[in-house]
Amino acid sequence: MGLTSVSVAYSMMILSSMFVSPTLMNYLGCKWTAALCISSSAIYSIGNFFPGWPSLMITSVIIGLGAAPLWSSLSTYITIVAQRQAEIDNTKTEDKISQYFGILILAYSSANIWGNLMSSLILGSASETGNVSNGDPLFCGVSSCLNSSGLAAMAERPETGPLNILLGCFVGLGTMGVIVISVFLDNVKEEEEVDTKKSFCFVFFATLRQLRDYRLVLLIPMTIYIGLEISFLSGDFTSVYATCALGIHYVGFVMICFGATSSITSITVGRLSKYTGRQVLISLAAVINLSCIIGLLIWKPDPDQKAVFFVFPALWGMADAIWQTQTNGKLAMC
Repeated sequence: MGLTSVSVAYSMMILSSMFVSPTLMNYLGCKWTAALCISSSAIYSIGNFFPGWPSLMITSVIIGLGAAPLWSSLSTYITIVAQRQAEIDNTKTEDKISQYFGILILAYSSANIWGNLMSSLILGSASETGNVSNGDPLFCGVSSCLNSSGLAAMAERPETGPLNILLGCFVGLGTMGVIVISVFLDNVKEEEEVDTKKSFCFVFFATLRQLRDYRLVLLIPMTIYIGLEISFLSGDFTSVYATCALGIHYVGFVMICFGATSSITSITVGRLSKYTGRQVLISLAAVINLSCIIGLLIWKPDPDQKAVFFVFPALWGMADAIWQTQTNGKLAMC
């Protein structure tokens, strides 16, 4: 059910990026599109209070449809603000956009810290169940492919009470996000006024025409890779490395390490890019990721080597911050 739910959400996100994002932003603008779409996260959390096929499938569709317009509106908003600030400061627009996206990814990556900290404190203090690993270290890491049937036994479902408290916190934070954007965010507009009378088909085909820009097409593989590398760390690494060898209670701390290094690197890279250029930073991220992949293929997870379980997420977070800031900044320039 969990795998299907996530698959439905990302499928809807793909469709939403083509059909919903342009139209929604055309009519509502950046501010109200962001406010509306953040509410989809709160709705998804509400659906998890009553886990089942109907509730999870419906809320997965909702959060998937809201995710793409949310990122589109945030990226557009930041690009407009960065361009205006670059004119005021008399600096290069590209450098200012990279700096501002560094701040955005800093906030986004820090969610790994606060979210996993809440999960670890609320779920970890409630019960000792799952504080021990049920996996065999001999079949952890790469070797888990030889014992895939045993992966499901590594973690047990948390108790209902603490789980509902955690979901309540997520609903509250989502609601707070909607309120903060609605009340405090200025409703900036692009220099060219948007004609809200344009038809859906016109907006859709105008979006497709952007694919004629070879720069945008060449960035598509990189954006796909970003999704793959984040999915690997949050899904595979946490299950077949951290949970298998150490126990489920370590997953939150591992992801906190990832979020902390990603946040720090994001703000640093945002300012550093104007001195080094994108090519140097992206090459560095590629080397870091490749080194981690080779290391994870060779390394045999050992519960006595706890530090190593945090080194890999830390390095992965540094690379992820570079991918996110530089790719988003370049897309904004396209």
